[in-house]
Amino acid sequence: MSEPNRKDSPEQTQFREHCRAWLAANLPPESPVRLPQSALEIMTREQLDYLQTWQKSAYEAGLVGSDYPVEHGGAGRTDCQRIANEEMQRSGTPYFPNIIGLGMAAPTVFYHGSDALKCQLLPKLLSGEEIWCQGFSEPGAGSDLASVQTFAERRGDRWVINGHKVWTSLAHFASWMILLARTDKSSKYDGLTYFVVPIRAALGKGVSVRPLIKMTGETGFNEVIFEDLEIDDALRLDAVGKGWTVAMTTLAHERGAGILVTPQAGGSRLGDAGLVPVLVALARESWRQGQCAADDPVIRSRLAELAVREEGFRLNLKRARIAGLTDHPMRLVLQYKLLMSEIAQEAGRLGMDIAGAAGSLYVSDPAAPQAGRWPLAYMNSFGFTIAAGTSEVQRNILGERVLGLAKSK
Repeated sequence: MSEPNRKDSPEQTQFREHCRAWLAANLPPESPVRLPQSALEIMTREQLDYLQTWQKSAYEAGLVGSDYPVEHGGAGRTDCQRIANEEMQRSGTPYFPNIIGLGMAAPTVFYHGSDALKCQLLPKLLSGEEIWCQGFSEPGAGSDLASVQTFAERRGDRWVINGHKVWTSLAHFASWMILLARTDKSSKYDGLTYFVVPIRAALGKGVSVRPLIKMTGETGFNEVIFEDLEIDDALRLDAVGKGWTVAMTTLAHERGAGILVTPQAGGSRLGDAGLVPVLVALARESWRQGQCAADDPVIRSRLAELAVREEGFRLNLKRARIAGLTDHPMRLVLQYKLLMSEIAQEAGRLGMDIAGAAGSLYVSDPAAPQAGRWPLAYMNSFGFTIAAGTSEVQRNILGERVLGLAKSK
């Protein structure tokens, strides 16, 4: 067990001790089924059931929703969620399935929803009983999010929604969707309004969910079709025409709150050791042309470079919590998604190179090194550098909003 954190307040110190004691006694058993490498690739009810049981258990122990008010389903603590996250990472727990709900929907509903919506939606979101998905991207509106054309027409106290969302992770299990829709065709940004939509209850009654099969063979993505779906105006977040403002809250968390899961997931408990020790182990057991990969100077150099990047990333996460060490309030936050996704991609590429020809063996092959983790991780990593804004978009945002560079044309 590591030393107590000297920066913790008395409340945080007590909570950290609670987290460690509870995790030591309640670490869940290994999954009876193979888990995907992140919650975004959950495909089967068996996978979801195992992960939902884990999230609900952690929620009931106060390790999820720690900082949300008690009246909204939280534990009412102060800056304690990060402590729970640190201790769960240290213990190597499974990830939570309601990744979009926790990372994007919860803060958006909390900051922009009515009290009635907060009380209705947040408890089951935090516990994982109700899974959430995100309805932003469309076939003609990906990085240019403000061009969405899914239209919501107002009819008294109701809205009628028609349109097409795509790349909708977890929609096949979701009870709710956060939805950005156009309500005024004459204005690009001011013509958007934000809703929460009960898509599970509306399946076959205005909502269709169609799976999209990725090159990995996984079906975490979906497209969602809306055909004359009616919802109540009470499900609108903030004012009509303020959808872009609300979406910025969602994107701030999507791009900076650790939504993506690196290839160290996959159900194995690696704690906070990171990816490099796993790759070192792979190198020590991989042989190419009579030479151990761990003795290859190029492989050793690349492992060292990745170790430096991982450690820098970890220290920047700690630095971001210290006001005096941040030169811009959004720089480290916006860097998070960019760096995390690119580190994951480099790790996947390196794993493939270390395994050599054996890197062509996939997860279904019993001879695949480390259960075929790295081919799957490498293929999935390309989605990570595209989702939530491509790496190019992220660099533009950092350049314009943090460095003050001229807007790209």
